Amino acid sequence: MMGNILKLAGLIVVFAPAMASAQPVDRTTQARIERVLKTTPLIDGHNDLPWELRNRYGSRVETTDITKGSDKLVTPLMTDMARLHAGHVGGQFWSVYIPANVTGPAAVQMTIEQIDIVHRLVTRHPGDLEMAYTAADIVRIHKAGRIASLIGIEGGHQIGNNLAALRQFYALGARYMTLAHFLNNDWADSATDDPVHHGLTGFGKQVVREMNRIGMMVDLSHVSSETMKAALSVTTAPVIFSHSDARALNDHPRNVPDEVLKLVAANGGVVMVNFYPAHLSTAYFAWATDRAGETARTKALYTGQPDRAKAALGLWEKAHPAPVVSIATVADHIDHIVQTAGHDHVGIGGDLDGIEATIPGLGGVDGYPNLFAELIRRDWSDGDLGKLAGGNLLRVMHRVEAIAAAGRMAPPEMSETKPVTD
Repeated sequence: MMGNILKLAGLIVVFAPAMASAQPVDRTTQARIERVLKTTPLIDGHNDLPWELRNRYGSRVETTDITKGSDKLVTPLMTDMARLHAGHVGGQFWSVYIPANVTGPAAVQMTIEQIDIVHRLVTRHPGDLEMAYTAADIVRIHKAGRIASLIGIEGGHQIGNNLAALRQFYALGARYMTLAHFLNNDWADSATDDPVHHGLTGFGKQVVREMNRIGMMVDLSHVSSETMKAALSVTTAPVIFSHSDARALNDHPRNVPDEVLKLVAANGGVVMVNFYPAHLSTAYFAWATDRAGETARTKALYTGQPDRAKAALGLWEKAHPAPVVSIATVADHIDHIVQTAGHDHVGIGGDLDGIEATIPGLGGVDGYPNLFAELIRRDWSDGDLGKLAGGNLLRVMHRVEAIAAAGRMAPPEMSETKPVTD
C-alpha cells in the first residue's frame, strides 16, 4: 500500500502517472494465456481496494457500484468485478491496510473495520467473489469461476502489540501479516524508517513463531533488510513478500536485496512483484525524489499561497516529465528474481488501488495478460507461467497450513500488553 502519500527522505511525495504503452496481445498468445490461467489461478498478493472504499467512498460498500467501469467514477478506482474477470484473476489478497501512525487499541479497531469491508465486499458481489481461507479453497473457487478473496494485514502495528489480536484476526480470515509498514513499530523495523531494533525484538520473534503456529503467512514487504533476515532466521514456514521488487535493479529501500532473495529460495518462499514505477525504475525513483524536493521548495517559497505553490510545481513538472516505465521493466524484475532465486520463488503482487502512478497496460486489474504476453515474448514456458501466476503461492500456503496442522497441539505464545524486548 502506497496510500495517497509516500514518506520519503522526510518529504511528502505525490506522483504523476508514468507514461508508456503496452504492446498488443495477438490471438495465439491470448489463447495460451487463457489456457495457463484456466489451469492455475492467477493470485495477486496485494490490492488496496478496501482502503480506497473507506477513504474515498466513506466505507459505503453496498452503494458504491464497482460491478464495472470503476475507472470512470468521479474518483476512479483500479478495480471492479468486470476488470477482475477480464484480467483472469483467480485469487486476490485484499489488503486491510491502516496508517502506520494509528497504534494501540485504535489500530485493532480500525483493522476490524477494514476486515468488515472485505467481508461486505464479498457479500455484495456473490456471483464474482467468495471468501477463501485455504489453498484448497482458492483452487475450488477458481474452478467455479469466481475470484477467491483473502485478507492480508499490512502492518504489525495493527495487532496493538497483542498476540490475542493476531489470533483473532486469523479467525476473521487474515492469512498473512506484513511485519511492519512505513514506520517502525515497537518490535520490527520498517524499510522506510531509521533503524531502531536492527531487525526484530524478542516480542517480534514471538510474533513470527505464533504466525507459524496458527498458519498465518509472514509477509516481509515493507520491512528493513535486517528485519527480513531476522524473520527468515526464526520462521519454520515459508515467507512471502506480498508486493516487492528486486533491489539489484533499483536501489529502493522497499525492494529485496539479492542476498535475501537467496535466503527466500532456501526458505521456500515467494517474492510477489509490485507494479509501482518508483520501485521498478531507477530513473523514475530519481525523478520522484527530485519532485519531492521541488514540492518542499515551492511550499517553503510560497508559504500560505497554495495556488502559487501548485502553479510553480506544475511548471517544474512540465519542464521535467516523468520517465517512461514499461511492462518490460516489470518483466525485468521478475526475470532477475528468477535468475537469483529460481522460478519456484516468484509471484505477482500489483499493489493496485494502493499506488498513485501506474504503468500503461498494468493500470488496472484487467492488465495481467499484458505482463504474461511480455514473458511469453521472452520464451517463458507454460509451466513457469503457471508458477508465477499462482502455483508458487499455493505451494507456500499448503506448506504453511501443514506446519500449523503439525503444531496444532502446541500452546499459544503469550504476550504482555507491552512487547517483550531482548
